[in-house]
Amino acid sequence: MRPLLVALCLAAGPALAADPAADLAVGKALFLKGATPACAVCHTLKDAGSAGEVGPVLDELKPSADRVAAALRNGVGMMPSYKGQLTDAQIMAIARYVAAVSGR
Repeated sequence: MRPLLVALCLAAGPALAADPAADLAVGKALFLKGATPACAVCHTLKDAGSAGEVGPVLDELKPSADRVAAALRNGVGMMPSYKGQLTDAQIMAIARYVAAVSGR
């Protein structure tokens, strides 16, 4: 059932924000596997069960959604830009997820 939810939410695009629970589920799925390389490979985020050691620990950084979205679009340091790989709706889903679960 969860893969179907993710597929439907990804197809929905900007409408994701209308259902916060679905938006967070999509953001988490994208954080774990939706991008190449996956966010979870480099970043530690307790809610995602990730323990990456390359990028900052997001639970400590507590970035805003705007900060995460900017990093995803433009890249930061060693982090690549995902602008050509993810849609704006997908970037915002990841950004809202990270901000929400990191305690921002």
